[in-house]
Amino acid sequence: MIQIDDKIVSLDILREKFFCDLHACKGECCIEGDAGAPLEKEEIPELEKALPTVWEELSQSAREVINKQGVCYEDEDGEMVTSIVAGKDCVFTCYDGKGICYCALEKAYREGKSDFYKPVSCHLYPIRVQRYSGFQAINYHKWSVCKTAVVLGEKKDIPVYKFLKEPLIRKFGEEWYHELEIAAQELKNQL
Repeated sequence: MIQIDDKIVSLDILREKFFCDLHACKGECCIEGDAGAPLEKEEIPELEKALPTVWEELSQSAREVINKQGVCYEDEDGEMVTSIVAGKDCVFTCYDGKGICYCALEKAYREGKSDFYKPVSCHLYPIRVQRYSGFQAINYHKWSVCKTAVVLGEKKDIPVYKFLKEPLIRKFGEEWYHELEIAAQELKNQL
């Protein structure tokens, strides 16, 4: 572990390799699991604001869930998460003609229709951030659905933190990310 400010960073983020292979996994991380994507408090109004923009992209089942409980709910740990359909799919999950899942929020953002990218927890995946009293733990979540991303990351020699540079900067800022790069280089020099 290393510490940068009040963040405790797992060394796996610096050592392990990762590069999403969406054509191989088909976006399974958005449709598997037992809860929706973790949300930050300020993201909930952003989701609600973006909802009319993506409404027509969403499945009928997703619209029914949103009409019934909204864009999010409180999970068993007391955390706010995106609403899910049939116990698995995020309500913002859509599919292309090849069966590859995509995020309706991200699509709207990339098309210039919305200024909200998607929840930062989704953008950061496979990094998970856990808040504790006085610090945040930043860990690499290893999940079998991402095995092709690990293989591709190894092939391309891309560590997790480099693959996730954009969302790490979005979450923690440029200066923090620069400190992470310095720590990664120091770790590499020790090997």
